[in-house]
Amino acid sequence: MSEKDFNSREIVIHVDRLTKRFGAFIAVDCISFDVEKGEIFGFLGANGAGKTTAMRMLCGLSKPTSGKASVAGFDIAKETEKIKKNIGYMSQKFSLYEDLKVWENIRLFGGIYGMKKNEITSKTEQLLHTLGLADERNMLVKSLPLGWKQKLAFSVSIFHEPKIVFLDEPTGGVDPATRRQFWELIYEASERGITIFVTTHYMDEAEYCNRVSIMVDGKIKALDTPSNLKHQFDVANMDEVFSGLARTAKRSNE
Repeated sequence: MSEKDFNSREIVIHVDRLTKRFGAFIAVDCISFDVEKGEIFGFLGANGAGKTTAMRMLCGLSKPTSGKASVAGFDIAKETEKIKKNIGYMSQKFSLYEDLKVWENIRLFGGIYGMKKNEITSKTEQLLHTLGLADERNMLVKSLPLGWKQKLAFSVSIFHEPKIVFLDEPTGGVDPATRRQFWELIYEASERGITIFVTTHYMDEAEYCNRVSIMVDGKIKALDTPSNLKHQFDVANMDEVFSGLARTAKRSNE
């Protein structure tokens, strides 16, 4: 699955001329785009491009200097707490508590996301069996193999069935086979209607996205399906698309 047609046109992320300044430095420069329900949206950019700053604004962690955006129907400048309840988040570090047991991590995040106790209890058992971790429920997370940690972290990030999950380089440091398995989880979440907003340094993963945005020096320089971008730039793969745009960057640190 790399591209699909969207029939509902239900917009769950709307970004309109979003800008973030730090003094005279413009980290994010007037970017605009929409993301639809269930879409796997790749948000790419080299170091210094501005993608991390943009993602922080969309997650309600940083207020924009100008422009506007809504996530899950909520204003990123005025309704940050509502946004946080309607999104999931997973980073390269997996966002798990290493010294807690597997089941304790699941129940902790359920509580953080405001789920009811009886719902947390029933869904914890269901998730443990779905992941094949029922026998490892009492194992400390730090003792799990890396691939299992990754699957657990993603499952915890969507435990409360958010409308959108933000994945910040979620597959960094894992082997190709484990990365492919992880993307199967992403596809399944997408099919359930959860929107996936993902950053990655692996250009083969960009091929798996429905659409891809590429930022350079705070601006979006390309946004389309992988096949359309390859056709537009007359190249064989997304790595060549990304490399060609990244070479035009004038800044290097974000």
